[in-house]
Amino acid sequence: QLQLVESGGGLVQPGGSLRLSCAASGSTLQHYAVVWYRHTPGKEREWVSCISSSGMNTKYADSVKGRFIISRDNAKSTVYLQMNSLSPDDTATYYCVKSQTTWYSDCTKYLDVWGQGIQVTVSA
Repeated sequence: QLQLVESGGGLVQPGGSLRLSCAASGSTLQHYAVVWYRHTPGKEREWVSCISSSGMNTKYADSVKGRFIISRDNAKSTVYLQMNSLSPDDTATYYCVKSQTTWYSDCTKYLDVWGQGIQVTVSA
């Protein structure tokens, strides 16, 4: 059974960068779109970015557009989220989520497998 494990989180200063990884085990991720979400206690869970199975299609939330870049390496069954120009508002637990489709215009639909989440803290 496919499982997702996030890594790369941690503490970073405002203006800094982090790269999150989402690695699949138990099965391949190459046939599925993948979505990144984030959640901060007291706030609603927020969709951040998504990428199609081929990597040809990507989408970003307005809050991260121009700062975050999603990519994937299907040979490694891994999806990445490069986060630049981080601010304290980006502090959250980040989750990668597998879609049941190769791509769907509404990235929040047809999701079935969630990672355990990784903490990102942006603070001076």
